Amino acid sequence: MGDPAGVGPEICLRLLAEPEIAQVCVPVVFGDAGVLARVAKETGLPFNVPLIQSKDWAEASRQVSVPSVLDWQLVKAEAVAPGKLSSACGEAAYQYVNRAIDAALAGEVQGVATAPLNKEAMHLAGHKYPGHTEIFAERMGAEKSCMMQYSEEITCSFVTVHCGYHEVPKLITTARILEVIELTANALRRIRGREPKLLVCGLNPHAGENGLFGEREEERFIVPAIEAGRAKGIHLTGPVPPDTAFTPARRKEFDAVVCMYHDQGHIPVKMIAFESAVNTTLGLPVVRTSVDHGTAFDIAWQGKASPGSLFSAVRLGAKLAKARPVATAGQ
Repeated sequence: MGDPAGVGPEICLRLLAEPEIAQVCVPVVFGDAGVLARVAKETGLPFNVPLIQSKDWAEASRQVSVPSVLDWQLVKAEAVAPGKLSSACGEAAYQYVNRAIDAALAGEVQGVATAPLNKEAMHLAGHKYPGHTEIFAERMGAEKSCMMQYSEEITCSFVTVHCGYHEVPKLITTARILEVIELTANALRRIRGREPKLLVCGLNPHAGENGLFGEREEERFIVPAIEAGRAKGIHLTGPVPPDTAFTPARRKEFDAVVCMYHDQGHIPVKMIAFESAVNTTLGLPVVRTSVDHGTAFDIAWQGKASPGSLFSAVRLGAKLAKARPVATAGQ
């Protein structure tokens, strides 16, 4: 459900009421029924789905067949101030995620789609993670993982994500770039059903322009990774200047762009596909997708938040779960 004080509850209400979603999966919201009921009352959104008590989940998980809410009762609805930072809400959001991870690892669900949590609220609660991606990677012991922002219009994966720009050059290695290339190619094979074509960005302006900019990161790390990927049969082009990687012609020619740092890919993704882009963590033993937006405290509990990204996240999660050789994860 995400942070109770954000837009997570209202987009989850819209998800539960959407017939098209019920045709592709059985969504179960891990959250607080009291918060959802209060948000429904304030926004006029429907809320008439079955509630599952946490103590009954192990048995119910084998029988659930309609959109439902798993009620963890982690925060009192009357104590939540919409749009306000709260350690209590940060703790609840963190616990919803962890309990969904537990269910996925236990095979009780087939994938996890996350609504937005607020990093500052989570930090106030004592959980110093940069975001969902790092929680999933740590809890699941993933040896290799990366973030991919997916949409039909534009898809980007990331060598580095939540770090300062001064840290990026130190984190770029040939091994890490090749890891992201391979994870991206494997994911797109499952999504697209064919061999993908990947474009790889340079780190520096003009992709370094033969050493004029930067410390020859392109020649030292990126080119060797591309050559290693090609040797494994992956269709790769690059390194290309970042400012020409996202043109309409490039987006038609390539299935995804491998980006070196957060904003290199997040800015074009949000400009082009803000309503439909899905954040997914690659390399995990279970399917994990997420909305591509934050808690939007400024419009929380007003019924204004678009559920488009959450719908896309759930649809992609269901597709990836069905594409797995063995279903190991839930909605």
